Amino acid sequence: MATDGPSLESLSATLSRVELKFESINIQFEELDETAARLSDRLEKHRNTLDQQVHEDQVWVSLLEDQLSTLETNLFVTYAMDTLRRCHSVVLGKLPDLAPSLPTVASVLHRKARNRQVRLAWESALQDLGLSSTDITALCTLFVMHGCRAEYFGPAQRQHYVGKVEVLIRRVVTNPALRDGLLRAVQVVEVGSAGTVMSEALEQ
Repeated sequence: MATDGPSLESLSATLSRVELKFESINIQFEELDETAARLSDRLEKHRNTLDQQVHEDQVWVSLLEDQLSTLETNLFVTYAMDTLRRCHSVVLGKLPDLAPSLPTVASVLHRKARNRQVRLAWESALQDLGLSSTDITALCTLFVMHGCRAEYFGPAQRQHYVGKVEVLIRRVVTNPALRDGLLRAVQVVEVGSAGTVMSEALEQ
């Protein structure tokens, strides 16, 4: 006599075990996807950090190698200082209640790393002025490098170089990030905000 096939109860139990196995596998895949996404995000942040470090190093090298005259140093540092002051002023306008605790640009840069409100105000200020974080890094690097021995040029002194300083920047500054940052700084000081700065490669 032929044996009976699997009972419905047996088939149902088997299907239930298969479904549970699939659910377990799906959960594992979801966990792997989440882990991969977190790892990808960390790698992207690390890459951005490395890229930023490379840009900063290149600016430092450029400042060490470029032989700036006293006039060029004074002019460039002046525009860097006034642009950073303008950024600070815009941030304080957005955060009047925090103004007493943000007396300098350095205090804003320090606080923005830990305070979301300050960070958003800073990012908004840069956007309002047409600047980027790369511009600010370049200008701060210039100031650290030459600020202690540069002479500040007031508006009357700068008047002699209006319309000429951009040409001077393009001619003597070799690093693209520093050059573009200075060109935007001139626009911020002289016009009120920075527009598009064409790279040397595009102009040629």
